[in-house]
Amino acid sequence: MTTTLELEKTMEFAGVPAQDEPTEKEVTRKVAIICSKGSLDMAYPGLIMANAARMMGIEAMVFFTFWGLDIVTKNKSGKLHAGMLGNPSSPMPHSVMGLPGMEALATKMMKKKMDDLEIPDIPELLEILNDAGAELYSCQLAMEMFGLSDEDLVPQMTGSLTAMDFWEKADGAQVVFI
Repeated sequence: MTTTLELEKTMEFAGVPAQDEPTEKEVTRKVAIICSKGSLDMAYPGLIMANAARMMGIEAMVFFTFWGLDIVTKNKSGKLHAGMLGNPSSPMPHSVMGLPGMEALATKMMKKKMDDLEIPDIPELLEILNDAGAELYSCQLAMEMFGLSDEDLVPQMTGSLTAMDFWEKADGAQVVFI
């Protein structure tokens, strides 16, 4: 019959920690969110997810690429439109959404609903994320493609990354593509 002491020694020899030792290392949770679309309805999910992560103590970085750069471009950030045309979940028929003024109407309705729910607008969300310690990065290649410089972006930006830099910084993070 094996005693508890003999079992503990056997487990210790096999590399299994004793009962009173912690069995898991404390791991920092990280999330890396890629925002690739610049419409109002596509900006909110990534920013809200990053904010929720920071509120829970999870490290958060947001990478803005291609049209997602509109979210952090100074002259566009506060003027994003709802992208309803071509959206299969749109409550309006596509033939109606293509009519002049319908995108503006949908955007106004969405902004009104967000305001009623006291959800911050995009510029304010970017400030909140910055204040909470989230890292906000632009895609260097997309910046070059669209002829943008760091001065064209909102001041909350942490910097610009190449795709390889992104993967390096995202090491160990859950990656969410929006």
